[in-house]
Amino acid sequence: MPTAAPERPAELPGRGPGPDRSSRSITLPRGTGRTAARVGALTVCQGALMVGFGLLITGPARGLWPMTVEDDVNEGFERARTGTLTTLSSFASEAGNTMTIIAITLLVCAGLILIPRLPLWRQAAFLAVAVSLQALVFLVITECVDRHRPEVDRLDASPPTSSYTSGHTGAATALYGGLAVLALSRLRGPWRRIVGGLLLLLPLMVAVARLYRGMHHPTDVVGGLVNGSLSLLIVGRALFVDGSVTAPADAGKDGGATATGGAVPAPSPATARADRGAAPDQGRTVVIFNPTVTHEADREALRAVLARHGRTGAEFVETTAQDPGTGQAAAAVRDGAGLVVVCGGDGTLRAAADALAGSGVPLAVVPCGTGNLLARNLGLPLSPTAALDAALRGTPHRIDLGRVEGDDLPGTHFAAMSGAGLDAAIMEHTDDRAKSVLGWPAYVLAGVGTLRTPRMRVTVRLDDATALHRTARMVLVGNVGTVQGGTTLLPAARPDDGLLDLLILDPRGVGGWIRALTTLLRGGAKAPRPTAVDTVTAQDGDRSGVPVEFFTFRRAELTFDAPQSRELDGDPVTPGRRLTAEVRPGALTVLLPTGGA
Repeated sequence: MPTAAPERPAELPGRGPGPDRSSRSITLPRGTGRTAARVGALTVCQGALMVGFGLLITGPARGLWPMTVEDDVNEGFERARTGTLTTLSSFASEAGNTMTIIAITLLVCAGLILIPRLPLWRQAAFLAVAVSLQALVFLVITECVDRHRPEVDRLDASPPTSSYTSGHTGAATALYGGLAVLALSRLRGPWRRIVGGLLLLLPLMVAVARLYRGMHHPTDVVGGLVNGSLSLLIVGRALFVDGSVTAPADAGKDGGATATGGAVPAPSPATARADRGAAPDQGRTVVIFNPTVTHEADREALRAVLARHGRTGAEFVETTAQDPGTGQAAAAVRDGAGLVVVCGGDGTLRAAADALAGSGVPLAVVPCGTGNLLARNLGLPLSPTAALDAALRGTPHRIDLGRVEGDDLPGTHFAAMSGAGLDAAIMEHTDDRAKSVLGWPAYVLAGVGTLRTPRMRVTVRLDDATALHRTARMVLVGNVGTVQGGTTLLPAARPDDGLLDLLILDPRGVGGWIRALTTLLRGGAKAPRPTAVDTVTAQDGDRSGVPVEFFTFRRAELTFDAPQSRELDGDPVTPGRRLTAEVRPGALTVLLPTGGA
């Protein structure tokens, strides 16, 4: 869990005036130099890659397909011209014009800094640096690669630069792709995906317009798309994933930083109380919240929902870095709480569920984190207030928990998923600030650098069946099956069936990854999941070449040939060589709306 931050990072009482704000405002966060050096080195590699590709298509590969048909493509666009299409292409091309890109970048960055209650410096830096680096690499490319523009009637004046790459397309990719990332991470509700999708379409429209207007070869616009995308990836990983810049520049809404960029004071070990309610009785309500993702306005809105359902005087209790929810939930049960509400992500929920397991005290899940896997699979709304309202209108349901232990991993419960290998490595490399700023896309950025996680050998013992020997990139034990984006990794998993499900992922090469993704996107082909006994006769080899396998069990022992990254409900834990997981049927009582679970 990230360190909890104080709700009001203003001056502490009893202190005199602090240092001059103007001097602190220009102090760069720690790690800026190291991050800049890394970005610079990766940008040099990006430039070398793009120049190398350009020299290849203008040299040794110019007589190979698809370069041999590029003239036909350009001539086809020329023959297809109409007055209406020409007008539309003019607008699309203008969206990638240098002055348009500069103006939009400046306006958006200024808005990110000036409009919010606390400035979003990190997001503004992400956009500005990505657009600037793309332009820098573009200039280097045009100096190193000399390529003539297509031999067709060109509708725009030819700038004195090489046809490779398309500067319009590269700039549009960096700007509108960056805006799409910010929109998907900051917006909420049904418009989020619509806005993000439209922004991602703009670079493609610019690319088609440049081809239509005879300004570039097809490989030129592909180069522009790649150039802009690489700039976004490099800057996004540096600012949102790697976590090298340790002093927060974008406080308040994104995590738990002070507005001036100073270090966050460590929380008190004692449990903080945001609101002290009624004296303890059987109907007492305790709200356990993670302060890094549940801000004061959120708590007021939740308090109003509780009041509408007759639960006035609810007691709000913060989690801390030292106790992410287990101690608070245990105290609530011990003091006779009639309802425990947990506001946070899957990590906060897991910690609270560990204490609530077997107590019978009903839990209301309020998703406020990044993944919120249990809330998604239980059919709860992802809006905190809507989820609480739906839960309070619902009825108690008993769902299963998984209990897991291993070497250097004390026995504990999980509510959604636990695993080792690729998924755990992604969790390890996803910075907490990245999750608070970007949301679940932070996992995608982190995943780019972990796809080459070494294959492991694992021995699997399911219930009383014979041991299975496998190689794998990832093993995943799940109480639920669906993750972010609606992707189903364990198609038959249900949180109330008294069973756990196992996924073994072992794709080999590009073809294996395609087969694996196809299987997962089809929901495991909706095939019945094999039990441990089903696998004994037909699957006792190492199953090399099988990219995806599904199993179901009540108890599983996983033994790896070497220490592996491990995770519980999205939180990385100590690496190790063993995981033992078993189901605890009906261990957790959850308030769910009709039709939930």
